[in-house]
Amino acid sequence: MKGSFLFLGTGGSAGIPEIGCKCSICASSSERNKRLRSSGLVQVAGRNFLIDSGPDFRLQALKHKIDRIDGLLLTHTHYDHIGGIDDLRIFYIRSRKAIPCLLSKESYEELTKRYYYFFQSKKDEASLTAQLDFQILPNHLGETEFAGIRVGYCTFFQGEMKVTGFRIGDFAYVSDIRQYDDSIFSALKGVRHLVLSSLKPEGSVFHFSFEEVIEFGKRAGAQHTWITHLGHFADHEEANALLPPEVQLAYDGLEVEFHY
Repeated sequence: MKGSFLFLGTGGSAGIPEIGCKCSICASSSERNKRLRSSGLVQVAGRNFLIDSGPDFRLQALKHKIDRIDGLLLTHTHYDHIGGIDDLRIFYIRSRKAIPCLLSKESYEELTKRYYYFFQSKKDEASLTAQLDFQILPNHLGETEFAGIRVGYCTFFQGEMKVTGFRIGDFAYVSDIRQYDDSIFSALKGVRHLVLSSLKPEGSVFHFSFEEVIEFGKRAGAQHTWITHLGHFADHEEANALLPPEVQLAYDGLEVEFHY
């Protein structure tokens, strides 16, 4: 069975252009240098699965005519990955069905504090908040059934933040990775299409460098690795010309097919 992954956004936490910035990347006329906050849409088995719901989700949904979400895969609770979660309420208002949400125990606990009103008792006809049906991952690495599909998952860290990577078929989304255990490669065995994050070519305290992305992709055995979560430090065309053909910068609106 074939599936697809649509990059809804490929930008870092500030997006591109950054507010008030006049650098060559932020001022670029190239559409591939305009990057909304990182998020993606997996389409498989006739279902739509959203990976993260950042602050640009409403714009992304309107642009790509997303009218149904069958599940939310939440990587972690930094604002640029959950800032648009309230906008998911439109799907509940229309369907009166809570959206299944797959996430770690740590992410769940953080949501109970930051979005406490999701967890308050409600009157069915009166609630206008997003409604999520939470499924907490039982381990740090493994596979689980979620909303009718098989999802693999792995755990890594960005500073002190625990982050979850997801795998569906031969596709894997591993964003905001900095520290990891080598056991992650067992979870990625057989992956052909891999998404990794890098803020800038030389790397940072919270993100891989381009060279680290290349090396990680090789160790994972990926045939093609896409770089997301980019800041205003690399022009799309110029950077891709310097990267090996199997590793390229993603861009908003790019669609990748995979096998499930």
